[in-house]
Amino acid sequence: MIHEMRTYTMWPGKAPEFLKAVAEKGIPIRGNDYGRMEGFWVSEFGPLNQVVHLWSHEDLNTRQESRARLAQNKDWIEGFVPLVRSLIRHQRIRLMHPQRPLTPPAESGNVYEYRHYQARVGEGPNFVAAISEAMPAREKYSKNVCLWLTEAGEPNEVSHLWAYQSLDARAEARGAAMQDPDWQAFLGQAGGMLEEMNSMVLLPAPFSPLG
Repeated sequence: MIHEMRTYTMWPGKAPEFLKAVAEKGIPIRGNDYGRMEGFWVSEFGPLNQVVHLWSHEDLNTRQESRARLAQNKDWIEGFVPLVRSLIRHQRIRLMHPQRPLTPPAESGNVYEYRHYQARVGEGPNFVAAISEAMPAREKYSKNVCLWLTEAGEPNEVSHLWAYQSLDARAEARGAAMQDPDWQAFLGQAGGMLEEMNSMVLLPAPFSPLG
């Protein structure tokens, strides 16, 4: 399994227009015939004016074949792409190997936090092993949606996605985790494996499977 995260930075104010085009044109044309849509969000905190969408493919070869087929879809190329091209300032793609199964939250109406960490060279797998071992302690306070090791285009990157019922619930969960001795032990062990840490809070689009 490979996950593809596509992050589009929109021109200011253009995200709603992009989401409308995706809902009315993009999804009916594409469906899940060129990769399965797992989530679709707009950034709320962190980098602004960003639309983030997550797709799953059987493997890298399947992704490549699906992208090639989509590029030959006349409805997509002539009916959807012209609607959105001018709305997008730039695009970024991550190809990621899930290290835990993608697990949707039990309830909808969530806010999501995507955390991506740049590990020191060669430390990505070690950090994955450490956070995986510590995950039971962290999941006492909120459930992890997925944990990834990036294949491209950010080498040595580890990222993880969390769902919360509200921003207040996020603050409470993170505050409680910071008091947990098992989680504190992990932080003390793993901090030296990282070069930098980034986070963004995401709000699901109305049509996002992870809502």
